[in-house]
Amino acid sequence: MLEFEAGPLEGLAMSGLQGHRVFVTGATGLVGSWLCRRLLAEGAQVIALVRDWDPQSEFIRSGDSQRCTVVSGALEDYATLERAISEHEVDTVFHLGAQAIVGTAHRSPLLTFESNIRGSYNLLEACRVHASLVKRVVVASSDKAYGEAEVLPYTEDMPANGRHPYDVSKSCTDLLAHTYTQTYGLPVAVARCGNIYGGADLNWSRIVPGTIRGVLENRAPVLRSDGTFTRDYLYVEDVVDAYLALAASADREGVRGEAFNFSPERQMSVLELTRLILELMGRPDLEPVIQNTAQGEIRDQYLDASKAQRVLGWSCRIGLKEGLERSIAWYRAYLGKGA
Repeated sequence: MLEFEAGPLEGLAMSGLQGHRVFVTGATGLVGSWLCRRLLAEGAQVIALVRDWDPQSEFIRSGDSQRCTVVSGALEDYATLERAISEHEVDTVFHLGAQAIVGTAHRSPLLTFESNIRGSYNLLEACRVHASLVKRVVVASSDKAYGEAEVLPYTEDMPANGRHPYDVSKSCTDLLAHTYTQTYGLPVAVARCGNIYGGADLNWSRIVPGTIRGVLENRAPVLRSDGTFTRDYLYVEDVVDAYLALAASADREGVRGEAFNFSPERQMSVLELTRLILELMGRPDLEPVIQNTAQGEIRDQYLDASKAQRVLGWSCRIGLKEGLERSIAWYRAYLGKGA
């Protein structure tokens, strides 16, 4: 069995969710897998929404699925969500489930809107109906919710202004979350992260897993953009810390109904990131193939995380080099490619 590279919990702030009944959508995804593992380690009772039973997902491969209550169904099915919350007496919700690939959203906007927008209002409505049970809701959004901006970094006082299909789906999700707090008093907090990376991401079209796998298979990395697009890159364990910090404070003034940026506050171009991975893997000789075919993507995106630092006490623990080294080690093990 392949294990996460995460170490013991010593030194990490605990979320206070021991014994709580926690509903996680998107449990089989990159962040969902890491979040469920952390919640289980802290003693939470995890109820996980799973649409497709993918044996390659770390949530399933690791055996964590056998330690959770699995609810089979889709975000688009309101009845499934309401039943999960009511029957399992859920008090905490992490809404991570979404169609998360920009290219897929460009090809199939309707499916993305159904999952990301309908799925979000279905979940929020189920939480409203059972507000006597649900005490905190964390919604996973994205820097994409801001859309394009002339001035960077993004700050939380900027409007949700998506233009392309994926970006619009996240903007709508954020507005829905705000509505359910402002109108119904639901204790919702929104997390907007930069590009998330780490072991267990099997979406090979993404730059980090795609580049690492390519090198391990002795292939040059392929860049869909022209290589100059800038992003910030946040390691998955820092994202889990961010979500747990939000959950711990979602019902208090200054957090309820608010959005928070989470970022290492260090941006770099796609080409710079690719070359760093090549260097860490000892293959600087591999020359990236630049396709310049990306569609529906924003050229420059990065976040100001000072609000999260000030209000939540959150800061990035794992630097880019360490995070990439952990990720490379994970993929070497996963793909059976020893050092």
